[in-house]
Amino acid sequence: MRLVLVGPPGAGKGTQGARLAERLDVPHISTGDLFRFNVDNESRLGMEARKYMVAGELVPDSVTLGMVRNRLCHDDAARGFILDGFPRTVPQADSLTHILARSGTSLDAVVQLKVDANVVLQRMLARGRSDDDEVVIRNRQQIYREETTPLLLHYVDALVSVDAVGAVADVTDRILAALKARPG
Repeated sequence: MRLVLVGPPGAGKGTQGARLAERLDVPHISTGDLFRFNVDNESRLGMEARKYMVAGELVPDSVTLGMVRNRLCHDDAARGFILDGFPRTVPQADSLTHILARSGTSLDAVVQLKVDANVVLQRMLARGRSDDDEVVIRNRQQIYREETTPLLLHYVDALVSVDAVGAVADVTDRILAALKARPG
């Protein structure tokens, strides 16, 4: 299964991505993890991504796409994956479509994790990450609304919206039930 998880930072994409990957036996590919791996290893793409991440801004498409393209080439992603944090914009979605088309595949669904902005703020502040202060979080939320919301319209035919508030296991069960209920 090839899935994209969409939702604001702090919606639970990482948690649900890991749980879904285990349940569906496909890799969880988090752009946040890709960014951190590349930054920690001081790759060219990582150093470029770092300046945007520190400011709480989205990493430019060219950098993000390079990291994702490299990761999707790994053998473990051949039969499916859970993408977390990519695509975030319509141009990124178009790029992903082209990448997948080259291998004769396409997405099975796009899962939107729905969470109120104030719940997200509290979740992110509780994580205690150095790049998570209220100003940065609010900036990320604004960027999400402006740039990612059109993605939901782009993927309207593949979109599965799920309430992501509640016990982690309950949210996972809601996602799996919504995927199972999808026509096709």
